Amino acid sequence: MTLRDKAAIVGVGSTPYYKRGRSLPQTPFEMAGKAMLAALDDAGLSVADVDGLALYSFGLGGDTSLFAQVMGVPEVRFTAMLTGGGGGAAGSVGLGAAAIASGMATCVVSLMSLQQAASRFGASYAPKGKPGAQYSAPPSPEGNFIQPAGLMGPGQMFAVLAQRHMHLYGTKREHFAEVAISTRENARRRETSIMRDELTLDDYFDARMIAEPLCLFDFCLECDGAVAVVTTTAERAKDLRHPPAYVRASANGGNGRWGQAITWMGMPDEEFASSGHRPVAKRLWDMAGTGPADVDVALLYDHFSPMVILQLEDYGFCAIGEGGDFVAGGNIRWPSGSLPVNTHGGNLSEAYIIGMTHVREGVEQVRGTAVNQVEGAKVALVTGGPASIPVSSLLLSSEPA
Repeated sequence: MTLRDKAAIVGVGSTPYYKRGRSLPQTPFEMAGKAMLAALDDAGLSVADVDGLALYSFGLGGDTSLFAQVMGVPEVRFTAMLTGGGGGAAGSVGLGAAAIASGMATCVVSLMSLQQAASRFGASYAPKGKPGAQYSAPPSPEGNFIQPAGLMGPGQMFAVLAQRHMHLYGTKREHFAEVAISTRENARRRETSIMRDELTLDDYFDARMIAEPLCLFDFCLECDGAVAVVTTTAERAKDLRHPPAYVRASANGGNGRWGQAITWMGMPDEEFASSGHRPVAKRLWDMAGTGPADVDVALLYDHFSPMVILQLEDYGFCAIGEGGDFVAGGNIRWPSGSLPVNTHGGNLSEAYIIGMTHVREGVEQVRGTAVNQVEGAKVALVTGGPASIPVSSLLLSSEPA
């Protein structure tokens, strides 16, 4: 059985995007409900139509059973969650599509709700008046192995991958800057974006270094908010409010030796300076019966700017090691590039809702309603991760194959 065109995204919805901690006194659970209702309204459906939830990274903001009860879902026929973190963003829609294709569900909601406030009483009650992180990793033998090397968080860990890519292929910080600057230019045109000020090359190189070679503008934002999408059968989708975004294919996982990825780094060298997506990309193209040449717009998970370059290589938009030159050639710019990337502003400049904004943008692009619309866009690639496995991908199309 294949997923190809058996299901389609028919609704997208979100809360406003907030700077870190500014969503209070709302709760993540409350924001999840608001995003779901907005997505259902966008589709012309109601809670009574929902019979499945497909999630990742504990993004519901609360217990699944409680959410179904509070939201008034009549019957839950399917629930599933991809393990891991942001790597599951695109794949959560694939879970829903798989449930629909197999007949286990008819209308599935995928969502992410994120709040990084230290206290329900408000950010002002946090230490030094600053919000705290949503979660922290517990002690482990793996953590004890890498922490003495200064690898305390994702920024330091992804900096090591970036350094290796620079060493092997001559990638430069100017290439990372092109990702950050082009993404900011896209965000500036969107009212939803948190970062709308111009970002110049001088701004980039004047910014403080956080984890060499990554400076401030190579890092994604710290945000609050929720985004939801509604997936249903392809047949039903034809009669709803908006043109369907057909799920052409979705894949998740990764090579076993990629494993914990940045929190281990024990993978062989041919996989080390990568995004961990190569086997997932191959399965996606095989399932879709198409290839990178058919993609009109790419929404690539951009928690750190170098990882966009590595994904461009892993999905075959350029050869391994040539991602830096590919972006330097203006190829990812909107509207002039051969492959506009993160036309919504991405995690770097619009908002970081752990990848679900990328799914929303993919839907809007194939509908033809995006703010930075790629002319004639019919096929959109959406990715989740680089992260520990599973990483994931989703191919959306404006029409069946």
